[in-house]
Amino acid sequence: MPAISEEDVIASVSDALQFISYYHPADFIRAMSDAWRTEESPAAKGAMAQILVNSRMAALGHRPICQDTGVANITARIGVRARLDWDRPLQQIVDDAVRRAWRQNDNPLRASVVADPLGQRRNTGDNAPAMLHVEMVAGDRIAFDVSAKGGGSENKSRFAVLNPSASVADWVVEAVAGMGAGWCPPGILGVGIGGSVDKAMVMAKQALNEPLDAHQLRARGAATPEEELRLELIDRINALGVGAQGLGGLTTVLDVKVRSFPTHAASLPVAVVPNCAATRHVHFELDGSGPARLTPPDLSDWPELDFRDAWRDARRVDLDGLTREEIASWQPGEALLLSGRMLTGRDAAHRRIQQMLAAGELLPVDFRDRAIYYVGPVDPVAGEVVGPAGPTTSSRMDGYSDMMLDRLGVALMIGKAERGPQTLDAIARNGAAYLIAVGGAAYLVSQAIREARVIAFAELGMEAIHEFTVKDMPVTVAVDARGTSVHVTGPKAWRRLPA
Repeated sequence: MPAISEEDVIASVSDALQFISYYHPADFIRAMSDAWRTEESPAAKGAMAQILVNSRMAALGHRPICQDTGVANITARIGVRARLDWDRPLQQIVDDAVRRAWRQNDNPLRASVVADPLGQRRNTGDNAPAMLHVEMVAGDRIAFDVSAKGGGSENKSRFAVLNPSASVADWVVEAVAGMGAGWCPPGILGVGIGGSVDKAMVMAKQALNEPLDAHQLRARGAATPEEELRLELIDRINALGVGAQGLGGLTTVLDVKVRSFPTHAASLPVAVVPNCAATRHVHFELDGSGPARLTPPDLSDWPELDFRDAWRDARRVDLDGLTREEIASWQPGEALLLSGRMLTGRDAAHRRIQQMLAAGELLPVDFRDRAIYYVGPVDPVAGEVVGPAGPTTSSRMDGYSDMMLDRLGVALMIGKAERGPQTLDAIARNGAAYLIAVGGAAYLVSQAIREARVIAFAELGMEAIHEFTVKDMPVTVAVDARGTSVHVTGPKAWRRLPA
């Protein structure tokens, strides 16, 4: 049997990371399509339609599904009889693959990994290192699970050590209820039960790579306690009414995957890791015959739909002539199509603004009566104005809301997921509004951006302040000028008590 070379690993993992940046797994497409067909909430159905249209566009254009192209999470299961022609540790080999994937000229991916997490948090520039787990298994091959995990869903992971008599289902449902919409549902939950602290977290994350088979499981019935728990969790979590993007609806999870392992008699470790609407992973094996060959989904896997049907009656908004009186007329859950100029800014830009104000320095941008979009776009290629440019989780900017609204006079904030009570108060106090774009529809959103230029903090890279000129950018009113939040009213309206 031929040996498995370093180059076979590098080429295969690199190709896989590019592959999953623009291809959803086929089972995910089918599960999302089924959820879209049965969804009764108009807002949630429209959001899922955008996700599916974006998915097909990304597959055809070979551009990222989401602007957060994630952190490389890789599990390698090495057969004990596999022949390896390596001179370096697998971590170094895999990191070379990550660098190659992220630096592809025709589809550059957004570098999101920062070094020295307790220091300057300097971006590594190439998304290395990967998060690598290695296992020794039977056989003569190496099996790889390659996934890319975005920050929005990763940040919502939960862990607890329960009393052995406690209800795992109750704890998981409560944990999901507390996650809000920042993990971009509908998606998948991985649950790890037992083992140790680290074992439970790894099981939860690795479970996300399993095939989606909730419908088949329900049809044949549960055969194990883990399968019984899966069905219970799917029903109870969907009964919460969170729905797509937290807008309220029937489907919050497409599937729940559960893994368990023996544990200490005094312990019941439980981990929950969500995967968002930009679920991205692929599995392959190497046997020494060369790099892996990956099979794309078939175009027939996507439903025939046009998300614009849900936006035909949307209110058109001219950002360049926007008034507070017009903002005051918007209603929570209302669909808008934005045209005109907007600013962008994320964590680093807000922090820089705060530092400049504290130092008495003149800001490079006038924010008064402007819209600010929380986004860190992917670099453009081949004549694009901007790369995929979907929203980031807005709650990270809540600590700056008083500064941006009260002091600087921002009129609109655009992002994803819910805002905290302090921000709701600031919005109402200023007659402003908060709008959401669909997380997981980054390539679709980028098509509405007609011009883009960096106007401040260029050294921050994707976190620099840009000015976008947009045409008919689809958004939903999440918080109106009175501080009423659709992330409260929507799920409340669709919440169903479990049977």
